[in-house]
Amino acid sequence: MSLPALFDRLALPVIGSPLFIISGPELVIAQCKAGIVGSFPALNARPATLLDEWLHRITEELAQHNRDHPDAPAAPFAVNQIVHKSNDRLEQDISTCEKWQVPITITSLGAREELNQAVHGWGGITLHDVIDDRFARKAVEKGADGLIAVAAGAGGHAGRLSPFALVQEVRQWFDGPLALSGSIATGAAVLAAQAMGADLAYIGSPFIATEEANADPRYKQGIVDGRASDIIYSNLFTGVHGNYLRGSIEAAGLDPDNLPEGDLSTMNFGGNRSPKAWKDIWGSGQGIGAVDQVEPVGIRVERMRREYDAARGRLRLAA
Repeated sequence: MSLPALFDRLALPVIGSPLFIISGPELVIAQCKAGIVGSFPALNARPATLLDEWLHRITEELAQHNRDHPDAPAAPFAVNQIVHKSNDRLEQDISTCEKWQVPITITSLGAREELNQAVHGWGGITLHDVIDDRFARKAVEKGADGLIAVAAGAGGHAGRLSPFALVQEVRQWFDGPLALSGSIATGAAVLAAQAMGADLAYIGSPFIATEEANADPRYKQGIVDGRASDIIYSNLFTGVHGNYLRGSIEAAGLDPDNLPEGDLSTMNFGGNRSPKAWKDIWGSGQGIGAVDQVEPVGIRVERMRREYDAARGRLRLAA
């Protein structure tokens, strides 16, 4: 199955993943102008009324870019919706996204048929992130157009499965749009994801270390300085297993090599507040060893595009 036509505008088959706190209009617009899908969590816009302002700005700036660059139009953008029942903004946020005809909706932490129908009603498509084949089947049964396979090594709430295992199981029965997440930080890795059977790469951590990202400068530098061995997999911070930067855990006064299971809120921090996931404890994927500097999004994407083309060229020569 071919990708929906809105992906024809991509300069590189990449979706910039929605990063909690970090992804805002500046990052999304830069990603889309560079030719990859830019995305952000709806919950980053606080209060909820700010979501309308963000979508207005993104829509208008990308439309102006397209008028100024008709031969190189911007890629489409996406909004991530947390479907879990704890999200009391979901209905309001979906209504705001309908107002602005958001082209791509990324759903997480639950699949709901009525949400997919609502997005289809305004002409958008939905992609649902999954960590195994069982959740993938449920998402498609409930009307998701495509899937995001979140494999081992991805930042934040990552799965445990090898990308090879996850992609090949999904591709046994699903021929729709499929993105792959997990340690992808170079153009060659993007091509490798496609070779495995994915249509798109889903990349987050490298975009933390960009000028447009709304991240603490220490966080950005942690991505630059970090290696795969600096990523700690733990369920302590949110109750769900995820990947985090060792340095941020140490800065919170915890031993990354001896983290307990359970709930961070029950721990004693000597009268100080407990550190918070994402704000104090920083998520990151294992692919950060390929990131060596903080730079503009456009430069990072252009480098990945050259790496992607070079990798394709090597394969053609080898064949």
